[in-house]
Amino acid sequence: MATLIRSKLSNKLSNAATVVSNKSQAKVSGMFARMGFQAATDEEGLGFAACDDLDYDHRQGMQMDILTSDEMGGEGSGDGGMLEGDSHYQRDGTGPPSSASKDQGLTNEMAEVRPKITAWEAGWNVTNAIQGMFVLGLPYAILHGGYLGLFLIIFAAVVCCYTGKILIACLYEEDEDGQLVRVRDSYVDIANACCAPRFPSLGGHIVNVAQIIELVMTCILYVVVSGNLMYNSFPNMPISQKSWAIIATAALLPCAFLKNLKAVSKFSLLCTMAHFVINILVIAYCLSRARDWAWDKVKFYIDVKKFPISIGIIVFSYTSQIFLPSLEGNMQKPSEFHCMMNWTHIAACILKGLFALVAYLTWADETKEVITDNLPSTIRAVVNLFLVAKALLSYPLPFFAAVEVLEKSFFQDGGRAIFPDCYGGDGRLKSWGLSLRCILVVFTLLMAIYVPHFALLMGLTGSLTGAGLCFLLPSLFHLKLLWRKLLWHQVFFDVAIFVIGGICSISGFIHSMEGLIEAFKYNLED
Repeated sequence: MATLIRSKLSNKLSNAATVVSNKSQAKVSGMFARMGFQAATDEEGLGFAACDDLDYDHRQGMQMDILTSDEMGGEGSGDGGMLEGDSHYQRDGTGPPSSASKDQGLTNEMAEVRPKITAWEAGWNVTNAIQGMFVLGLPYAILHGGYLGLFLIIFAAVVCCYTGKILIACLYEEDEDGQLVRVRDSYVDIANACCAPRFPSLGGHIVNVAQIIELVMTCILYVVVSGNLMYNSFPNMPISQKSWAIIATAALLPCAFLKNLKAVSKFSLLCTMAHFVINILVIAYCLSRARDWAWDKVKFYIDVKKFPISIGIIVFSYTSQIFLPSLEGNMQKPSEFHCMMNWTHIAACILKGLFALVAYLTWADETKEVITDNLPSTIRAVVNLFLVAKALLSYPLPFFAAVEVLEKSFFQDGGRAIFPDCYGGDGRLKSWGLSLRCILVVFTLLMAIYVPHFALLMGLTGSLTGAGLCFLLPSLFHLKLLWRKLLWHQVFFDVAIFVIGGICSISGFIHSMEGLIEAFKYNLED
């Protein structure tokens, strides 16, 4: 009996000493951070407060933990195992809390069950994003830019790969041991950290609106393209372009059942395969006419009036930054992210440059805005069918990303969510949540059918949201959050990208506005 009492007293004293030590360390670290001796962000401040909360929970559950260990007959088990685990949890956040609530435990269990994706699956998703429908306009960019257009294809790949990496770097902070720890989960968290403490949620709201506009409009564009391609492939059939769009949307309704990025990755793989088939068909036809290639037509000149449009085509064909935080967070090995970004962008650069040059050499000055319009009718019909498949297989990625943004903003934002959680306790999507997803699919159809001049409107908004999310904001956030750790050449790159992105955004906005005004003035069709 005396031994048991001494053991309990020893445990209490040891635990109390550890609690006081951890609490004092947290307060001292917070004080020094606020004095400016190290960069303090909102997340670090929350970490200091969380440490106090954990200490309180630990004190409340200390007696219960000791009693439980005694009941299990392990007098020696409470000596060091539990104490070491609690200390590890409080400092690093990797161990399980001793007194977690049932709801928190269920949430953590659901998060662990969610399947992760491999580096290859993440690569298929990135390839899906950067090998989009814009590729068909790259030969037209060579028409107005010559060799400068080819250089821009390479330069845009380097810049977009770099901005994707620095955006992910903003998700991490160094802990007390100098190890990188992921303290933010999304683009919105990065924006909020940059706008704190004066406007802690303003940046997140702006990024949320931009993301939703960009993602939903991308989905709508795929519906528009599908209807247009099917109508042009079968012009003799008594089916209008709007009817084809409705048929395409019916095929897209199963997207409402998507649960995770692993399922989306399968569609992205199929989309990439369709893209390779399109490239092979077009390049094979061009190689069959290699004797007539017009090498003398490729020059070092630019068309001042039309080259800005080519810049937009090339630059925005590489944009994938909006998907990257979610992809990197769902990877089995996040350390492979940089390698994945390198090989996807190198492959895209080679394929795009080869495709654009070979196609332009084949048709030279007769190159049209969409290269498939230059193909003979028989080959064009086959290529158009693969393009429709590519558009439909591309739809799930932006749709799933848009659903994630909407759910986190309105249904899963902790206690600040406007609406109740759309997932049940077992992690399954509720019926009304599924209905909302179906409504979003139908909404993309209605926008594709009834909004006039949608392609021009897409260019207008894309010039603002696309350039902002892919160039302006990543470089700005990188400078803001990691300023003290950046080398001079990194600062130079960030500032240069911000300036170039701003010029591209303003130029694209002006040209899109001119196109919209002309279309409405002369009542032109899309």
